[in-house]
Amino acid sequence: MTPAPDFQQPPAGRIWRFGDNVDTDAMAPGPFMKAGLDVLAAHCLESLRPEFPGAVKPGDIIVAGSNFGMGSSREQAPQALKQLGVSAVLASSFAGLFYRNAINIGLPVLVCAHTAALADGLRAAFNLDAAEVRLDDGTRVPCEPVPDFLLALLHAGGLVPHLKSRLGG
Repeated sequence: MTPAPDFQQPPAGRIWRFGDNVDTDAMAPGPFMKAGLDVLAAHCLESLRPEFPGAVKPGDIIVAGSNFGMGSSREQAPQALKQLGVSAVLASSFAGLFYRNAINIGLPVLVCAHTAALADGLRAAFNLDAAEVRLDDGTRVPCEPVPDFLLALLHAGGLVPHLKSRLGG
């Protein structure tokens, strides 16, 4: 898969570890749903890690356990992560609606079973095409490859930009 001309590999960032069953209500808290994406993102995951929304930086990577994105079908949940600059979410499994909502907005989400080396706070770079994370010490952690049709969506920046490019608009 050749990346789209405007696709840029994200910079290296910090790893943020979360556990199992992180739900969309924690990413997009109900009291802030009508306030706009900037305000919503400012409260993303604060119920699990109060420092997260203020300290996360572009290129940072979320690593989690099973069933990441469970709960409601709030499409604002992956939008809040993307707004904060999260470059990818790696988890042993995802809730189906969250997974598809993330892909649709261009947020890479990869199934990654071997995350023991990805400790909280370490610096790492995420490579979408190689489906791996490389730590600063050179350690590489592979994830499951992303199917080509989903890579095309991610390289385009999500479903809408992908469709526009395919339809010539």
